[in-house]
Amino acid sequence: MWKRTLDRAGVGEPRLRQDYTRQRRAVRRYRTAEYAAARLLLPAALLPHVVAAVAFMHDTDDRIDRGTPDERVTALAEWDGLVRKAFAEGRSGLPVLRCLVRTAECHPDVRTYVDEFLRGCEREVAWRTLTDDEELEQYVWEYSLPALMLTACLLAPADAPARAVFTNGCHRLIRAMQRIDFLEDLSEDVRAGRPGVPADAVARHGADLTRPGAALGRLVGEQADRAATDLAAAAPLAGVVDPSYRPFLRALVGVQRLRLDAVRRAGASLATRGSGPSASAAAVLLLREAVARTRRASRAEPSGRSDGCAPGPSR
Repeated sequence: MWKRTLDRAGVGEPRLRQDYTRQRRAVRRYRTAEYAAARLLLPAALLPHVVAAVAFMHDTDDRIDRGTPDERVTALAEWDGLVRKAFAEGRSGLPVLRCLVRTAECHPDVRTYVDEFLRGCEREVAWRTLTDDEELEQYVWEYSLPALMLTACLLAPADAPARAVFTNGCHRLIRAMQRIDFLEDLSEDVRAGRPGVPADAVARHGADLTRPGAALGRLVGEQADRAATDLAAAAPLAGVVDPSYRPFLRALVGVQRLRLDAVRRAGASLATRGSGPSASAAAVLLLREAVARTRRASRAEPSGRSDGCAPGPSR
């Protein structure tokens, strides 16, 4: 099945097929739920390119998330150089970059967001705390949104007005996701000295991030409410994309609601443990969208749409 998926994406060169397969294994290992959603709900020709973008994002995050602040800055500078060299020369010694270059050849918008994402990584390696929602918004615009758009741009509509609606929806979605991330990972982030909950909100509630309590419960509730508002605003995303992408986007937003529900249930206990969506609820959600996708496909005439690209020269 994966071999046919690579065929549909126009990946014919043996080494590149091995490279994409390696990235697929990595993504499936550390982003199991997201990979399952993409595998079930996106057109096969698009899947290898989604895998390549997600693998690059994860590889970048892994490289710049270790060591002292100075070591992280150095790691980012070295990685930035390797990425730009790969695009300039059209080849690389690293499988993740060989896949990224091919995907950007097929979907040129990816290159734009690679550049924006790498610039945003400068903020990611530098920040220690977020003072208020204004700083959180800046973090989202500079780092989180370009990270999301590495893959979301593969689904974006070509029509300019629809694309503007899509990008705004992506902004609201990733702001919600980032706020949920910071709540889910609160105990871990506090131990690392990098809590993502805005400091002014912590002070306003008089919350102690290191131990459960009523004040922390109120803080979690407030942040969850703000994430819920953004999720509601992101719901129209599915209405502006090609019908073949809608089940995936509905599932993506639905999974964030499940994550948010889990955060609310955890409440003040997030000081000592993380949270996550119910695996069974997520499976039901994906199954429902997969069934809807199958029914829609059975009623639709073939459109001739291709999300891959013609095979390119060997790397």
